[in-house]
Amino acid sequence: MIFTLKNLEKHYLVGTQKIVALKNVSLSFSSSEFVVLLGPSGSGKSTLLNLMGGLDKPTEGEVFFGGLNLAETSLKKLTAFRRQHVGFVFQFYNLIPSLTAKENIELVTEIADDPLDAMHALEIVGLAERADHFPSQLSGGEQQRVAIARAIAKKPAILLCDEPTGALDFATGKIVLKALLDIYKNLGTLVMVITHNASIAELGSRIIKLANGSVIEDVTNTDNKTLEQISW
Repeated sequence: MIFTLKNLEKHYLVGTQKIVALKNVSLSFSSSEFVVLLGPSGSGKSTLLNLMGGLDKPTEGEVFFGGLNLAETSLKKLTAFRRQHVGFVFQFYNLIPSLTAKENIELVTEIADDPLDAMHALEIVGLAERADHFPSQLSGGEQQRVAIARAIAKKPAILLCDEPTGALDFATGKIVLKALLDIYKNLGTLVMVITHNASIAELGSRIIKLANGSVIEDVTNTDNKTLEQISW
């Protein structure tokens, strides 16, 4: 197991009111899993990803990456953890407009310990021929694939994706999902995808459903659908 979560709780104070974002969550994850997180808004999906990505710390409980407990480590070590081991993909692409696709990826490869070549990362997502194009010259799906290439260029142990197809149409979303599936199958990466779309969940090797901050279902999916078999 590369990740082990033990009795996670995350609370926020809004004025004098306590908001419980996660309660008593215990999960373990291995490499080479394609995990889909399902649940309504406010169920705790993004909070869970933030804790696993070292962007936040739990109120209670433990988050182990190997032997490192992210709940107790320093901010400096959390920064090093994110830089070396975590790739993030969000609904909005966060590319720098004045840099080409290749240059956006090189921002990551310049600070990573053992990165992929930027062109290789673009090849993985099928965009090598667009390396010298600026974000304004790329479609939404192409920009998302550049964001994925940037995230995997550091060769992360875990790729955390928060609604990566949320702003895309069906056809374009399928292209992005194919890139994520290829990364999971070929690079041995733990890929975690937040979605509201139950059809996308059918692609996962594992489906975790959350509601009101708790895990209500955690199943291994032995009947994975192909991209051609899903719709949304």
